[in-house]
Amino acid sequence: MIPYGTFTFFAIAIVVLLPVVCLGFMGKRSYTYNFLSSLLMVVLIFASQKYNIYNNPYLSFQLFSFFGYIVWQVSIIMFYLNIRRRHNYTSLFSSVIFLAILPLLCVKLLQSSWLGDYQIVFHEYKVVNLIAFLGISYVTFKSVQLLMEIRDGSIKEVDVWKVIQFISFFPTISSGPIDRYKRFIKDDKVVPDGTVYSTLFAKALHFVMLGFLYKYIIAYLIQNYVIQPLLETPHNVVDTWLYMYAYSFYLFFDFAGYSLFALAFSYLYGIQTPPNFNQPFKAQNIKAFWQRWHMTLSFWFRDCIYMRCLFFMSKKKLLKSQFAMSNIAFIINFFLMGLWHGLELHYIVYGLYHAALFIGFSYVERLSKYFGWQWQNKFTACISTVITFHCVTFGFLIFSGQLI
Repeated sequence: MIPYGTFTFFAIAIVVLLPVVCLGFMGKRSYTYNFLSSLLMVVLIFASQKYNIYNNPYLSFQLFSFFGYIVWQVSIIMFYLNIRRRHNYTSLFSSVIFLAILPLLCVKLLQSSWLGDYQIVFHEYKVVNLIAFLGISYVTFKSVQLLMEIRDGSIKEVDVWKVIQFISFFPTISSGPIDRYKRFIKDDKVVPDGTVYSTLFAKALHFVMLGFLYKYIIAYLIQNYVIQPLLETPHNVVDTWLYMYAYSFYLFFDFAGYSLFALAFSYLYGIQTPPNFNQPFKAQNIKAFWQRWHMTLSFWFRDCIYMRCLFFMSKKKLLKSQFAMSNIAFIINFFLMGLWHGLELHYIVYGLYHAALFIGFSYVERLSKYFGWQWQNKFTACISTVITFHCVTFGFLIFSGQLI
């Protein structure tokens, strides 16, 4: 059952969370029921009519893969936490990070079209369909972030059950937003009183209504009345141009709608998961765009990839120019982001394209500062927004796979 994909899912989720809501209005919280309700929803999310044991859809291979993944990640985290209290070896840290992302690497490799007819098969089923589970990327990001914070010393103690709760939190399990362990635990420890919970409930209701508008009305109309007709006719330049606009808006409204649902159900648990979008198409430059689009992913890559690459190169003094090292870090950052979307050429090109946009804008910023150019007025703001919008939508055209 795809999260937020059917009205049946919403009906079941509402029934399951009804005791959570009732306790919330009374200023109370049952940690046991919260955990069990989230676990129940995880079982429903991973249910499969085809890939299961004993013809029971609720005993799916995805579910067992997820449970095995949880054991794997928690074991790595607790092992590294114990070692980190005594030593801070870079080689050990690199090893645990590799082990943490190894399941994701295997899944991405098996999902790639580059394998062609060489897919690994077990009893007529592709192995990737047996071991991959929905949301493996996002739960991996949570684990890696936690390991990095342990490495930095900002997290010195973790609770095994809280780590399991954090990784398996059902509202955000499939596609984010990507929360941080410390922020999640901070919300989890504080039980809001009835008045505060009423505010959270009102926000959750607003998110749900807005999510339905985005995903089930606007995105649906774009998909069925613009994108599908364009894909069914021979392409020309005008059709490709229209598809670029339509696909970009569809991507936003569909994903933003999903993210709003995830926020809503998180709020019902009293967990104020950070938002993913903030009017991204109003951005006046590419850096501002990534501070507004899929923000939790963007900030994760910034903190875990870009900043660490830049810090490593600066510490080792690999180059004299900080500016050059920053540009190299941009390339590594967006190249890995492209690979994360999938081992496909158009995803890799998409990542490198955004790296080029970042580097190009960095040069524009540098020249503006050097020559003292002042372009801050309504006209230039409008022009900047239009240019940024078209740079971004062209990137989405690459991302869609219709160009490459």
